[in-house]
Amino acid sequence: MKILFLLLLALKLIAAPLYSLRVASAVATDYDFGQILTGEIGKFQSNSNVYAADFGYLLKASNDSLPFDFYFKSGLAYFEQNPSLDPIYEMTLYIKAYYNIDFLANRLRIGFGEGGSYTSGILEVEREDAEAYNDNNSHFLNYLDVSCDFDFGKLIGVKPLEALYMGVLIKHRSGIFGLINNVRHGGSNHVGFYIEKNF
Repeated sequence: MKILFLLLLALKLIAAPLYSLRVASAVATDYDFGQILTGEIGKFQSNSNVYAADFGYLLKASNDSLPFDFYFKSGLAYFEQNPSLDPIYEMTLYIKAYYNIDFLANRLRIGFGEGGSYTSGILEVEREDAEAYNDNNSHFLNYLDVSCDFDFGKLIGVKPLEALYMGVLIKHRSGIFGLINNVRHGGSNHVGFYIEKNF
């Protein structure tokens, strides 16, 4: 009986979607974080793009009383800048919460992540922002990851593609008004699209 119970438990754990993988592409914007959240997204810098992959592990799944999924996430990103500048790499570690809204046989998720970001160099957009305010730069900054997506598999009615999410994101690096490495300005915002799969 114990062996049967353990086997059923193992199958349940294997079947549970404990992991997530996201690939994203975004472009830098001169607008600050608050402006972007209120819908002002324009004035992109076409010479500053980022390509990123994030891997997540489910810490706490949503339930009837709490419609949030909590993930521990880690990501790697490649920043493509002005052709005269070297590319820059980034590593992020953060905790992300997804608020799940189920309606019309689909799922909409609003995500908010908080953690740290380390880059191999100073991004051009961050250097320009810091110079405009005579401020500091830093490789290590606070990281925010804000997203909104929907379940593409449920939308088109294909069962194997369920838990494949498509959405928009904001990648935000900042010194939290000088709390981190005395960086008051000199941060960056990238806005883009992504695909994420839970498995």
